[in-house]
Amino acid sequence: MHTGKTFETRDPRTGEVIAKIAEGDKADIDLAVKAAREAFDNGPWPRMPGCARARIMHRFADLVDQHVEELAALDTVDAGKLFLMGKMMDIPGGANLLRYYAGAADKIHGETLKMARPLHGYTLKEPVGVVGHIVPWNYPTTMFFFKVSPALAAGCTMVVKPAEQTPLSALFYAHLAKEAGIPDGVLNVVPGFGPTAGAAMASHMDVDKISFTGSTEVGRLVMQAAAMSNLKPVSLELGGKSPVIVFDDADVDMAVNLVNMATYMNKGEICVAGTRIYVQEGIYDAFVKKSVELAKKSVVGDPFNPNVHQGPQVDKDQYEKVLKYIDVGKSEGATLLTGGKPCSDKGYYIEPTIFTNVTDDMAIAQEEIFGPVMALMKFKTVEEVIQKANSTRYGLAAGVVTKNIDTMNTVSRSVRSGVVWVNCYFAFDPDAPFGGCKMSGFGKDMGTDALEKYLHTKTVVTPLYNTPWL
Repeated sequence: MHTGKTFETRDPRTGEVIAKIAEGDKADIDLAVKAAREAFDNGPWPRMPGCARARIMHRFADLVDQHVEELAALDTVDAGKLFLMGKMMDIPGGANLLRYYAGAADKIHGETLKMARPLHGYTLKEPVGVVGHIVPWNYPTTMFFFKVSPALAAGCTMVVKPAEQTPLSALFYAHLAKEAGIPDGVLNVVPGFGPTAGAAMASHMDVDKISFTGSTEVGRLVMQAAAMSNLKPVSLELGGKSPVIVFDDADVDMAVNLVNMATYMNKGEICVAGTRIYVQEGIYDAFVKKSVELAKKSVVGDPFNPNVHQGPQVDKDQYEKVLKYIDVGKSEGATLLTGGKPCSDKGYYIEPTIFTNVTDDMAIAQEEIFGPVMALMKFKTVEEVIQKANSTRYGLAAGVVTKNIDTMNTVSRSVRSGVVWVNCYFAFDPDAPFGGCKMSGFGKDMGTDALEKYLHTKTVVTPLYNTPWL
């Protein structure tokens, strides 16, 4: 890097330094954008047929699969994520996102228009140009491919800024991309910090589009920087405080297991985590009792151990933030039923935590904690719980557990969120668009919707003379 400056990335199991990483700043972002601009304006990537881009993307996906062990290990050591989960889900999932969009690369086309006058009109779908991707630390691999895969398929070139907490796998992906035959300048990775590297990208006059996943506060800054610079479009996937609504007719054991996963998976460091749990009064007591039993059985420990359910929070800041919210919950008058404490003298481990007697106006019910903290609340009627579910500034995800199709239809159409999972949770799929509303942001990752973010529609019109029909 330009300055020769470095920063440390730490292992959350111990707090010890894993490696020193070259720190990119504004000058480095400028160089990366320049390379991406050159590759877009004069390079082969946007000019090659879609099927040729697809072939290279398939090769990239195969290389990701071949390196699944070391990539999963990088995300575990960098983010405290479960190694087994990385090997089974995150890394193969990244490769599959590449394959899904490789399949779309030669199917991008506009349409012929039916004009009201003797004119021939049609639309072109053009790549938007140079894209800036700003990626969070909780799913370093998944988020990288959420953004990179559709942008590659569209024919864009790009600069990726991985989170400063988790830069390791992104650097490895840049290496594999080169090996796969992605031309120079198409995919650039610049590790660095938000206020320097991230801000330089968001306000860059030669970046055509920003795709950002992270906090609502930083999302605001990204949008502001885009507006103040070249008015580049942005897509934002921000925070969440997702409700899971469990009705009386649910199978209690199934619901308890589902909610446990929705809250504690990836140690609660998930933007769509189900953290506001509304349980109907008829099964509330049984649900609470079983939830506490299950949380107590959870094994917290080294994420490389296959018997462990929950690893450490990503870093010291996050660990302290979660513990602070647990204190806030207690001082606000919520009842702590289980957990609430650190569970190791080194590393950033926190017990799975459950609060009851939570009201909708409490901080632990309104603010995103991003840790293993569940807030349990009781409700009586469908109308009441819809109103409660919507009493949040966020609108990312929601869960509904019921056997009644009418309840399911009413609730899933009434809750304001980007996704509703019925009798399941985290049901992500490459073909299912994902993204929120309200202060959870706008724009979609995954599905064909995500491709549209990286394409610009141009209308072309020419007069028709002597035409036998219109």
